[in-house]
Amino acid sequence: MCEDRTGPDDFSEHDAALARRGLSRRQFAAMGAAAFAASCTTMDGGMGGADAGAGLTEGMVDIATPDGTADAFFVHPAEGRRPAILLWPDVAGLREAFKVKARKFAQEGYAVLAVNHYYRNARAPILDTFSEWRTPEGSAKIEPMRQAINPARTTTDARAFIAWLDAQAAVDTTRGIGTQGYCMGGPYTVRTAAAVPARVRAAASLHGGGLVVDESNSPHRILDQTQAAFLFAIAQNDDAKDPSAKTALREAADAANVPAVVEVYPADHGWTVIDSPAYDAAAANRAFAAILSLYAAL
Repeated sequence: MCEDRTGPDDFSEHDAALARRGLSRRQFAAMGAAAFAASCTTMDGGMGGADAGAGLTEGMVDIATPDGTADAFFVHPAEGRRPAILLWPDVAGLREAFKVKARKFAQEGYAVLAVNHYYRNARAPILDTFSEWRTPEGSAKIEPMRQAINPARTTTDARAFIAWLDAQAAVDTTRGIGTQGYCMGGPYTVRTAAAVPARVRAAASLHGGGLVVDESNSPHRILDQTQAAFLFAIAQNDDAKDPSAKTALREAADAANVPAVVEVYPADHGWTVIDSPAYDAAAANRAFAAILSLYAAL
C-alpha cells in the first residue's frame, strides 16, 4: 500500500515493477505523464486515452468547500444529462493520468469529477507522475499534504463535491452517483458513500489502502451507514502484507447487508494507474469492466 513504504529511499518494489516492464527509474520518470498516457491508448483497452474531441466537454473547475476552494477536473458527454462519478486520485494526486482515466469513463456516458484532494495545500498538479512521489523530493512534498487530510475533512469534502455535481446541468440527478478511489483514495469512497447515502449508490476501491484499520471509524466499520454497492479490488502484494483485510471487508459488508465484491487481483498495488510502474493492462481492463458493471445500477 502507499502508506506502507518504509521511507522515501525504499524503492525496491518500485524498481522491481519497472524492471518487469524493461524500464529503469530514470527512463520511466523521463517519459512524462502525457507521453506515457499517449503510449497507453492502444495497449490497455480500459484505462487508455480519450480526448474532448470525442464528444466530450471538459475543463478545470473550482468548488467551494468548508475549508476553502478545491480545484478539480470535470469531463462529461457534450450532450444530455448523465449519472455522475466522483473520482478520488491516488497518493500522487490529480494529474494527467487521472484526467485520462476520467475521460475514459466519460466516454462511457458519465459526468466525471476528478478532484484534487490536496487542495488545502496546493493546486493540481502537485506531481506530474507517480514516479515523482517515489523520490525523496516528491515524498517530502506530498507528506505534509497527506497529513492535512483526515476522515472528518474527507467527509465534508465529499458532501461539497456531491452537492456541486448535483448542481451541474450535465448531471442527471434522478440517477444515483458513483464514486471510485485509488490507493489512499480507496477508503474515501466508503466515506463518500456514508456522507451522502441517499445519493451515492456505488463505490469502487482500487488497490485501496487503509480500508481496515484499528479505529472506531475505520472504513469497514461504517459500511452500515451507506446505501451503496461496493467493489473492493485488492492488489496481490497488498493482500500478501495483510491477508486478513479481505476477510474483514467481506464480513463487514455482510453484517451491514450491503452488496460487495471483494476480490484480490493478480496484479500489484497501482495496477490500474497508467503512470504507475505496477500498471498492468490486462488487470486494469478487468477492473474497468468491473466498475462499469457496478455503475450499471446507478
